[in-house]
Amino acid sequence: MHWSFEDLDFSKIDRERIQGRDDMFLLVCSASFMESSSETFTRNLLDYFTGDDEVGTWFTTAWEPEELQHGRALKAYVQQVWPKFNWDGAYADFFAEYAKLCTTDALEPTRGQEMVARCIVEMGTTTVYQALNAVCEEPVLRDFTWRIRTDEVQHYKHFYRYFLSYREQEHLHRIQVMATLWRRAAELRQSDANVALRHAAAWLFRGRNPPVSVSQSVKQVFALMLTQYPIELGARMTIKPLLLPVHIQRWIERPLAALARRTLLN
Repeated sequence: MHWSFEDLDFSKIDRERIQGRDDMFLLVCSASFMESSSETFTRNLLDYFTGDDEVGTWFTTAWEPEELQHGRALKAYVQQVWPKFNWDGAYADFFAEYAKLCTTDALEPTRGQEMVARCIVEMGTTTVYQALNAVCEEPVLRDFTWRIRTDEVQHYKHFYRYFLSYREQEHLHRIQVMATLWRRAAELRQSDANVALRHAAAWLFRGRNPPVSVSQSVKQVFALMLTQYPIELGARMTIKPLLLPVHIQRWIERPLAALARRTLLN
């Protein structure tokens, strides 16, 4: 059975393992911003996929509620551990910038290619939550970040299945899929997550002298996550929509992972 917000027992938070960790705060808070804004992007996708009742129903009955539940859980955790942080004020600033970026113009030229793009996004969230789960020591956070990670894997599988269907309908060529993969992978370091991290850091340090600049704080968070980032998993999930022969996929996974590691480090 799928988990629910009520399954989480925030009274069991081990605050000694998490308080004073600005890096962990930035990771959890920025994730809460992104997940809480899912409703806006869902509207864009519903408009884009008008007429596909199966996809639209899944968006509204499964994907969006689960994404918003992720946001609710992450926000509640922030408010439990860092009660003085003005989450609503920080989120309002984040959303004012994010909403300008979250437009239908950013979607791919065909529905099949947009499903490929969704696979890349879900790859990103899967690997990020897996890394967050690995770097955190607080048990309640570890518990529900793995639950979220599991949800994101299932979301990837749904988008991949819908991609296969649209691939047949649109007669998508591998070069078109590759173009989408390239565009989306290139955007990962300049993603919406950066916007969320910047606003979380700006509000965290508001009214006090920060130990480092906001940009340096963001770099430190990336460095922390890279210590446990599952790059090989990310590589496999990224190239899966290319539908390569198994022996070729295995042959390119390792150099692709090495390239991704080098790119992320830079």
